[in-house]
Formats: sequence, C-alpha cells, structure tokens
Amino acid sequence: MTPAAAAAAMRMRLAAPLLRQRAAILPSSRILPAYRNSARAIHSSPSEQAKVVPVYGTGPPPEPPKPAAEFASSTSSPTHPSRNSGAIPEIKEGTAADPWSRISRRKRQAAMLRAATLPPAAGSSTAPGGIGLKRRFWKSVNVVTKNDMNEIHLDSRPLRRPDTKSIIRLPLTKPSLASALAIEWDQLVSAQQATKQHLIPLTSLVCRALDIADEESLGKTDIRNAITTVLLRYLDTDSLLCWAPAPAHPEDGRNDAGYTLREVQEEAYSSVVSFLTTRVWPGVTIVPVLDETSIMPRQQEPGTREVVQGWMLGLSAWELAALERATLAGKSLLVAARLVVEWSGDGGNAVVAPTLEEEKEMNNTHQNKMIRWGVEEAARAVSLEVDWQTTQWGEVEDTHDVEKVDLRRQLGSAVLLCAGQGATDVSANKAKL
Repeated sequence: MTPAAAAAAMRMRLAAPLLRQRAAILPSSRILPAYRNSARAIHSSPSEQAKVVPVYGTGPPPEPPKPAAEFASSTSSPTHPSRNSGAIPEIKEGTAADPWSRISRRKRQAAMLRAATLPPAAGSSTAPGGIGLKRRFWKSVNVVTKNDMNEIHLDSRPLRRPDTKSIIRLPLTKPSLASALAIEWDQLVSAQQATKQHLIPLTSLVCRALDIADEESLGKTDIRNAITTVLLRYLDTDSLLCWAPAPAHPEDGRNDAGYTLREVQEEAYSSVVSFLTTRVWPGVTIVPVLDETSIMPRQQEPGTREVVQGWMLGLSAWELAALERATLAGKSLLVAARLVVEWSGDGGNAVVAPTLEEEKEMNNTHQNKMIRWGVEEAARAVSLEVDWQTTQWGEVEDTHDVEKVDLRRQLGSAVLLCAGQGATDVSANKAKL
C-alpha cells in the first residue's frame, strides 16, 4: 500500500465516528418527506408553486398615439425653406401653438359661461350626462312690500316655497334678511341651481322658520318639540363645557400671552355662562361636563334641562330656526343661545332686560366699530381648541381655512334670521313708503 492510500484509509477510519453521529441526529432520506410535512410552517396558507403568466401578445408593439390636428406640435410639420428660414419653426394656423386660436377658444368659453349653457353635444339629451344647464328665466331680483310684508320678486314673479308653493313673506322688521335673500337669488346663473339646497342656504333656513310658524298656526308643535329634543342633547356635550386637562408642567403648553388652553377655555366659559345665567336663565347653574381624568361627560344638575327646554319652547319661529342653525354649526347650545339673545329683535325670550349702562356700552363705538358680541366672538368661542392646535402646528390647506369661513357663514345666517328692527324703526320705514 502506497503512503497516499494509507493516509486516505486513516482519514476514513477517523471520520467514521463523526459520520455515524450525524446520521443519528439528522432524519434519514426515507423519513425526510414525512418530517417536512409534519413541520409547522410560519404562515398558514399552503405553499404553491409560482405560476408564470404566459405572453399572449405577438408581433411588434403598437404604434404610439398621434395627437389631434388641433393639438399637433408645430415642429412635426415640415417647414418650407423659402417661407421659414432659420431655427424658428413655422406656426400652423388652427393649432394649439397659434395664439389667435387660443384667444378665440377662450372667448367661446367665456361666452358659454355668461350664457350659462353647455355645448350642443354635451347638452343634448342623447349625450351622456343628461340635460344641460337652463338659463335662468329672471333678469332682476327686487324686494317688494305688499300688505305690510316683504316679498322677493324675480322680475314680476314672487318667490315661493318649494313644498307648499306659497309666497315667501318676510316681516318688515327684517329688512336685512329680505335684502340677503334677494342677493342670494340674484347670484344664481341658471334655473337648475335653484334646486340645489347648498346653493340657496338662506332660502332653506327661511323656509324652515316658515314651516314652524305654519304648523303652530294649526295648533301643532311637532317640529318645535323635535328641534328642542335634539338641541337638549348638546347641553351634555357642549363644546364650551369640554375643557382640556391642565399641563403636567406649568411652563408647558402656553400661548404668546402666557395662558394655557384650559385657562382660555375657562375664560370663554365664564363670559358666556355668566351672561346666560344673568339675563336668560337666572338662578341656573351650568357646570363643565368633562373631568380631567374621564372621557365620559356628566349631565347637568336636576332642573337645568327643564329650564332650558322651557326657554326654547317660548322662542318665536325665527329665533328657534336661528338657534338650531347656530347650534348645529358650532356644536354649542350655550354659544348659540347667547348669539340669538344678543341679536334677536324680539329679545330672545330673555327674562332680565339689559340695564341702561349695558345698552350704552353695547351701542358705544370704538374706532368706528360697534362693541357687541357677535359672529366673530361666537366662532372663536366654539373653535378654541382648533385655533390653538393650528397656531402651534399650522393649518391644513383647503380644510381648516374653509371650515373657518363656513362656520362664520352659518352663524351669520342665524343672526340674519333672528335680527330685526324695533317697532319705532318699522313705523318710520312705513312712513317713508
């Protein structure tokens, strides 16, 4: 035996015990498939082989799409050397590069917008999308006084309610409401826009108040009771009564004036509640509904809901509709109640009249501005936390800014609905007619 063979045999004898040990630990080839099947997989779905999607397309790739003649590039057409020499390409008439073509197309679009019509292809009954816009049938909108009531006339036609077809008549004590309603209809450009409630929000609000008045004239109070039941729910979750917890450290969470969010909320709460418990609901105690360590609001003290409910049942139809709109807009019954009482021409069913000093302070002017609690103060009171967060982290475009304007729009419509002149002013206006 050669030395190399002897060395190989020696290595085999030395490796034999190690090979037998590995064979005892690892499963044999016969039991390996069973071992694999009994092993627990990481996922629960059965394993499957990948399926290769066959290629169905054959032949060369399709041609790229070609633009229409109107939008064809001016550089694609060959230029004649005699007409266009140099690097400046020739501009073909009727293409998108022609400035006169763009100007004429924009003129046609402006004329279509002024006429409030669609092109014949899109406005025909056979075109997808249905019927085109119909131009409004009135040319002017005016406020006409008849039988000691204000009416909105579209040319010579009086504005009517959509459900009962009765003429909308407004009291002479609400000239601002009549003017705003006339402006709303004067801004419409088509007859179809008059069927969209989001385009005539003030008309819908006026019809709501007239529905309440018509039902009460028949001796029914179903609408009033339904509104009162819904608004009383906001008393337990009023946005003015839900305060943020105090910061853990006194230096954290303060604005530029050095106040925390909770301190700002407490100040707004004391301003509104002190007015209501003095002028509207004397002797009633209104407490915050949310503790610092709880997420479940608590109800007000016994008797508070009954007093507030009785006050709402005594409001006029115009005041109740305004209270409903302001409460749903700001999620605060307390702020809406003060707004209605401050601006109502009938006094807002207040128990205690303002003193002479309060009236003098309210009617005083400071830098040509009336010092009065109005739409801006109400909007800030119901959006304290949102304003606090946007001041720290910034606004989301087309969200916070739109909501801010929409809130003031809805609160302003509530003020228009309940505001009015006194009897002396109405008599003076009637004398001028």
